[in-house]
Amino acid sequence: MLQLGQNQNLKILRDTDPGLYLGNEEGDEVLLPHKYKPGSFEIGDQLDVFVYLDNEERPIATTLEPEIRLNEFGYLRCSDVNKFGAFMDWGLEKQLFVPYKEQARPMKSGSWYVVYLYLDEKTNRLTASSKTQRFLDNSELTIKKFDEVEILVTHITEKGANVIINGLHKGLIYMEDIFEDIRSGDRMKAFVKKIREDNKVDVVLQTPGYRSIEPNAEYVLEELNAAGGFMPLHDKSDPEAIKNELGISKKSFKKAIGSLYKSKLIIIEKDGIRIV
Repeated sequence: MLQLGQNQNLKILRDTDPGLYLGNEEGDEVLLPHKYKPGSFEIGDQLDVFVYLDNEERPIATTLEPEIRLNEFGYLRCSDVNKFGAFMDWGLEKQLFVPYKEQARPMKSGSWYVVYLYLDEKTNRLTASSKTQRFLDNSELTIKKFDEVEILVTHITEKGANVIINGLHKGLIYMEDIFEDIRSGDRMKAFVKKIREDNKVDVVLQTPGYRSIEPNAEYVLEELNAAGGFMPLHDKSDPEAIKNELGISKKSFKKAIGSLYKSKLIIIEKDGIRIV
């Protein structure tokens, strides 16, 4: 059976005017339109293609790369809204449909949203939803403290940045742990800082605890070199000054310069730090 919403490796069966017909071992066939045919090929070659439904709800193959695949989260732009719902630009000719019932809030053309791509069992259509919470589960976590994870920032609140962890769990970066400009839709590496009793997950962008000493120490040393060997910051400096200059917390800064001092790489003076 052809897997809608996923890439698959299919065999070239025959060349026709509309394009190449591809097939799998189960005997299923799908058309790869002429405009997507490779420059050179032979019958029997294998092609990696993405399969979805065309405007007439028929399976169609493409060599274009979609912005999101089945059972994944993505950050997409709404390109149109009509009486049936919203349509998202996901890098393919046919736009991705978001019914009104699947919109966390009414979508607007031109705006960007975090959505989840699923297969509607009733219609067998690929459908997106911005009601992402129901596709996340923290009841059985697959992560632990200090793990490096992949996150997708969903939205920013006064409390911090809400994120999706490894495409499976929900988490939060508290505002006091944010030392750089992040926005909805950003994908980046992060670290599990804490797992609470109710399985809520706190994440940070810097390695937490004692594990952050070495990376931050190297970073401070690089900044010192770039500044000519001296920086007017020390353990008594204002936290905001440290954050503005280096983008890290005062606590991380103190640990970093403590490590550098013990390694005899810097000296700490009354008005700043200096490379030895």
